[in-house]
Amino acid sequence: MKLETDRLILLTLSECDPLVVLEFETTNRTFLAPYEPIREQRYFTGEYWTEQIDSYRQLERAGAARRFYLFAKNNPECAIGRIGFSNIVRGVFHACHLGFALAESACGQAYMSEALRASIAFMFEQENLHRIQANYMPTNDRSGNLLKRLGFIEEGRAKDYLYIAGRWQDHILTSLTNPRWREVK
Repeated sequence: MKLETDRLILLTLSECDPLVVLEFETTNRTFLAPYEPIREQRYFTGEYWTEQIDSYRQLERAGAARRFYLFAKNNPECAIGRIGFSNIVRGVFHACHLGFALAESACGQAYMSEALRASIAFMFEQENLHRIQANYMPTNDRSGNLLKRLGFIEEGRAKDYLYIAGRWQDHILTSLTNPRWREVK
C-alpha cells in the first residue's frame, strides 16, 4: 500500500525492498540510538529485514499493525524515515500506539509532520481508529513539539516506561482522538 503527500511517498513495510530498509536503519543507527532499544547486530542485516517484511505482511493482514517507510519524491530510492502504528486493538478500544523516526539528513524539513498528517488521516479514516497514543522521552523536545502541533494532548508522565538505550526511561504520554469515528455494526 502507498500513501502520497506533496513531497513524500509512504510505503508499507511489506512493500519495501529489505535492502532499502536496511540502508535506512544502518545509516541512522548512531543518530537514533538514544531513542530506541539497543539493537542486536542481526537487526542490521538483509536477512533480518527480509524475515521482518514477511512477518509484517501477516500483521498487516490481521489488522494488528501498519508500518510505513518514507521516501522523498525527488529521491524515491532512499528511505528517510519510518512511522509505525502498532498494538492495534479493536473491540471497545479502537486504538494503537504510534512511533516514528526520521533520518538525520532529513531533519528540519517538516517531512515527519507531512507524513504523520497523511498516515494519521489514513488510520482514522480508512482504519476507523478512535485513538492514537504516542509517547516520547521528556528530553526529546522535537518529538514533543511535533506531537503538540499535530493536536496530541498530554495525558501524563509514566516513570520507567520503556527500556530505551539500555535503561528504563520516563515518557510523556499523549493521545489524539478521532472526532469522526463511526460505530461499525
